[in-house]
Amino acid sequence: MSFNILVTGGAGYLGSTMVPDLLAAGHRVTVLDNFMYRQSSLNHVCHHPDFDIVRGDIRIESTIRPLLAKADIVIPLAAYVGAPLCSQDPVGAQSVNHDAILTMLKLLSPQQRVLMPTTNSAYGSGDDNNFCTEESPLRPISKYAIDKVEIERHLMAHANAISFRLATVFGMSPRMRTDLLVNDFVYRAAHDRFVVLFESHFKRNYIHVRDVSRAFQHGIANFETMRGQIYNVGLSDANVSKYELCEHIKRQVPDFVFLEAPVGKDPDQRNYIVSNAKLEATGYRPVVSLDAGITELLKGYRMLKNNQYGNV
Repeated sequence: MSFNILVTGGAGYLGSTMVPDLLAAGHRVTVLDNFMYRQSSLNHVCHHPDFDIVRGDIRIESTIRPLLAKADIVIPLAAYVGAPLCSQDPVGAQSVNHDAILTMLKLLSPQQRVLMPTTNSAYGSGDDNNFCTEESPLRPISKYAIDKVEIERHLMAHANAISFRLATVFGMSPRMRTDLLVNDFVYRAAHDRFVVLFESHFKRNYIHVRDVSRAFQHGIANFETMRGQIYNVGLSDANVSKYELCEHIKRQVPDFVFLEAPVGKDPDQRNYIVSNAKLEATGYRPVVSLDAGITELLKGYRMLKNNQYGNV
């Protein structure tokens, strides 16, 4: 079945991978983006007759209202993503990640469907065993995570919504981000051959950017049985520490050196093991392994050698 889909922030890291997939699946896709990173990540889909793009700001109601009115499905990707960027510009983060999403939800009819990425960073450190399911208490630390938790609460009050709590995303994308943890460590291995680890035992979960796109397509295809629910989205065999991640990288970059710092504190205090069993029970399975993603990134970094691809 074909839908009219509005993707806000569709020229970003997730969107520039997801939008071509949605078009290939037969949907009509409109992207709203302010192009704050001056990216041209959707050049390759401008030929598609079912693709349209609007340059604008999701915070402007007169911009977002007519686009929402035409949409069967809304995928709100526009955000200040990550703790460092939100700390750098807390006013912008508040207005985009919180205020604009509340306005959007108020403008939607109960019949319109919303599939939204939230974050599993809201778990903080999980339970006594650092283990988290969708029922685990939320202990957000950063402003980014705090705002996502608040928005998810409002999202779940909408009649037709799915929340995907994303693991840390990795992999190549047309609008690349080198500041995400796997992407960053592989970049350092490729170009510096060296990284210093703070609190190297801290674990988190990971997911490839193309598998995130597949999760959203799975949610669209199975919406009637999945709506009204929250799902963790990650690789179940990739709940690994930073030290273990470096060991994965070293298998492909033998001269990569990683050292544990005896002092210092990781500014991103996340340490948890995440269960993805709930989403897997619906029939979803990610297909890109952590090792395959590292291989892909190493290829990509033969082309990229600068810092223009991060958010901060």
